[in-house]
Amino acid sequence: MATVTFDHVYKRYSADVVAVNDLNLEIADGEFLVLVGPSGCGKTTALRCVAGLETISDGKLYIGDRVVNDVAPKDRDIAMVFQSYALYPHMSVYDNLAFGLKLRKTPKADIERRVKEAAGILGLERFLDRKPKALSGGQRQRVALGRAIVREPSVFLMDEPLSNLDAKLRVQTRAEIARLHQRLGTTTVYVTHDQVEAMTMGDRIAVMKDGLLHQVGTPQELYDHPTNVFVAGFIGSPAMNFATVKATEGEDLMLGSAKLNLSGAAAKAAADRPKGADLLIGFRPEHLDIADGQADTVSIPARVDVVEYLGNEELIHAQAEGTEIVALIPSDRRVKPGDQVNLGVPLEKLHMFDPESEQSLVA
Repeated sequence: MATVTFDHVYKRYSADVVAVNDLNLEIADGEFLVLVGPSGCGKTTALRCVAGLETISDGKLYIGDRVVNDVAPKDRDIAMVFQSYALYPHMSVYDNLAFGLKLRKTPKADIERRVKEAAGILGLERFLDRKPKALSGGQRQRVALGRAIVREPSVFLMDEPLSNLDAKLRVQTRAEIARLHQRLGTTTVYVTHDQVEAMTMGDRIAVMKDGLLHQVGTPQELYDHPTNVFVAGFIGSPAMNFATVKATEGEDLMLGSAKLNLSGAAAKAAADRPKGADLLIGFRPEHLDIADGQADTVSIPARVDVVEYLGNEELIHAQAEGTEIVALIPSDRRVKPGDQVNLGVPLEKLHMFDPESEQSLVA
């Protein structure tokens, strides 16, 4: 096992196209780190730099204590799982698993041991004689994982390995990969655009956009304390609500004609703004409920447009002074389209951002 360190790493395709921009990130030995962000944010390019499939324009990349900028991919002691399964269709599962080891002239007994161990870990013992075409999508993905496991590398690299699976299989395979990491403890760098995958799998998450690293931390840290509007809106499902409000002379805010009463850190952030200045507030759908006058709660008057019944919960789409708000509330609230409601959010769950810099104003 080994650490992976990006030390001021850049990847430029031209003067105008910078895929990875001054990336500084240290991935601890044995850590499961998820690189997440929208398409084109640079996460896959960063992973390919670790794999040696992209040359680094500037900076240094370390695997362990060794700078690997000019080290060939085969000599980096890494194993990569791609988005496509990339299995050899004419080979059995056993031969697919063993192929890379045979190329490296690994002793036959060692190959046998590693393949059987990997098959046992992934539940593939029954399928070793089958060809890939006789396997389901989930089984093929497990073979792709097994091919990485038999390498016994210092670092696993995974590039959106679940994107070709249906929703149910994604959930199952997600759990399998998490269990696999707990068992093997190998340093893993996992790329995805799916923030649910990132939140459920990663020890830490690194959020990227436009080649820049915006925030890195545990799932809880990113959920509770996003550093800017992008991270706040990207992490969490359903996505965070945002509304533009105006500061008053005191510690309160105005959402259109509705007054939002504040206290604590939120009130201090509001009081620091000049009267009439804009602020951006954020609050998550799951933190909203029908307000009943409880203390330490911001009450937002709204009109319900659409109610989506989800069983024990309902997804409420409402309008508050021209701002669309989504709330995830218990279904026993009996809310109907057309209802006028007060949606309450606890003050400690209210996020505030500077509308120009988009940086958080509340720690």
